[in-house]
Amino acid sequence: MLRAFFVGVIVAVLASVLGMFVVVRRYSMLADSLAHVSLLGVAVAFLTSMSTGLGSIAATVAAALTIEYLRQNHKLYSDSMLSIFLSGSLGVAIIIVSLSNSFNSSLFDYLFGSIVAVDDDDIAVISVFGLACLLLVGVNYKKLVFTAFDEDVAFASGVNTKFLNYLLAFLLAVMIGVSIKIVGALLIGALSVIPVVAAMQFGKNFFWTTVIAVFISVCSVLSGLFFSFYASVPTGATIVLITLVCFCFSLFTRVIRR
Repeated sequence: MLRAFFVGVIVAVLASVLGMFVVVRRYSMLADSLAHVSLLGVAVAFLTSMSTGLGSIAATVAAALTIEYLRQNHKLYSDSMLSIFLSGSLGVAIIIVSLSNSFNSSLFDYLFGSIVAVDDDDIAVISVFGLACLLLVGVNYKKLVFTAFDEDVAFASGVNTKFLNYLLAFLLAVMIGVSIKIVGALLIGALSVIPVVAAMQFGKNFFWTTVIAVFISVCSVLSGLFFSFYASVPTGATIVLITLVCFCFSLFTRVIRR
């Protein structure tokens, strides 16, 4: 249980910090699309008897970099690309799982999240990645914010927007790949978006909105893990429901303030 709490806090912080940049860029569906792609990586891992963690990370990173390449070099509509990757990867994943007879409890752990699925290796991987991710975001914070609000102006000002876009896509992909065990591939996208949108209802600047989003995300994960453990319900679904309650509350308080 302590492992799940520790990993959950790291995942909550990473999801809300990275999600802030994605939401501001109106690119929220990227998280959901990569989450579905991670299922393809898990399905391939089941079929080839390789590590499911490596499979999900490899699939999400490859998809994220490909999506960013197509967006930058072929001027394809972002929503169209994300829809293609989301539906296509899910379809291929279902076929692979059917061929490998992998419809079992292990697969459902990756779909909806599971507390007992977290082990020492997961803690080590997520801890190292979490530290590296926060360090990279901290070093490039001002440039990432500038690019998120106006990529064209940032590029004209000498900011290497291409590198920052690839960096953000890579970090988001790895975050999703390493966190689907605890939150679930079908729900990790919501953890990256809902706390951020809820925090935005309080009308603060970018930094304080990120802080509020992290607070909402961490509280949702901790309370979701607690309730799911004692009520024997799926972890990811419980966490997402709590984030939805937080969003409704923040929206209600904004209406009241008006």
